[in-house]
Amino acid sequence: MYSHRETFQTAGYLCQGILIPSLKRIHMSLSTLGVIPARYASSRFPGKPLVMIDGKSMIMRVYEQTLKTSVLDRVIVSTDDERIFNHVKDCGGEVMMTSETHASGTSRIGEVVENLSFMGKCPYDVIVNIQGDEPFIDPSQIDLAVSLFNNPEVVIGTLIRKIENTDDIFNPNVVKVVPDMQGKALYFSRSPIPYFRGITQDTWCDHHDYYRHIGLYAYRSAVLKEILNLPAAPPEEAESLEQLRWLYHGYSIHTAITDIETIGIDVPEDLLKLTNNA
Repeated sequence: MYSHRETFQTAGYLCQGILIPSLKRIHMSLSTLGVIPARYASSRFPGKPLVMIDGKSMIMRVYEQTLKTSVLDRVIVSTDDERIFNHVKDCGGEVMMTSETHASGTSRIGEVVENLSFMGKCPYDVIVNIQGDEPFIDPSQIDLAVSLFNNPEVVIGTLIRKIENTDDIFNPNVVKVVPDMQGKALYFSRSPIPYFRGITQDTWCDHHDYYRHIGLYAYRSAVLKEILNLPAAPPEEAESLEQLRWLYHGYSIHTAITDIETIGIDVPEDLLKLTNNA
């Protein structure tokens, strides 16, 4: 592995105070670890990581897509199930067993970092939390999230995408986010934010740029350890959104805008999305 390489940094122009990224080569010296949490016992889709998609498992599709990124020095699948562990290992991937007691992917990733630190093998500046249920994740999205950390003020980074369908504004399964002029998240919510007073709801998208959250996170290694020890926060418990704990306790979350539509698989019926988008 190497610690110095060329990669891509966000640059571009401002639109309503938000930086619209373009790609520009820069020299970067951050060492970066990607971790893909993978649970077998999903209530809505048991065994989801091992479901076969055109002859290849979902988890290995995510793993192989992640390896295509230009910014990760190492990629590890983190699981609590021997079937997933053995499958990834047999396919030539790197995988680590973790506890069954984790309440979130962030916590599971924290155990990976702790285990690597115990072995003296965690020299990573940035840790990337990669969703294990997006089999066709675009590697450039990982590049974009990591590029945020070329700003030394960034401690947590994530991606957002402009909402184009008005129905999504009112869908509680679509997490909305309001960024400030510097791209830092002010709040995440399942409710429509901001509420556009005095305008009929079916035209809200015509009067304001609404954004949805793309659930890919990156953290500075030291900050990841800190946020794992934070107590739960009232907004987090109300919305069931882990990132609100970090905001509540004063941690900034910087965002970058992506125009790439991601396809997440939450239930078996979602597999039809892959066919419809093929």
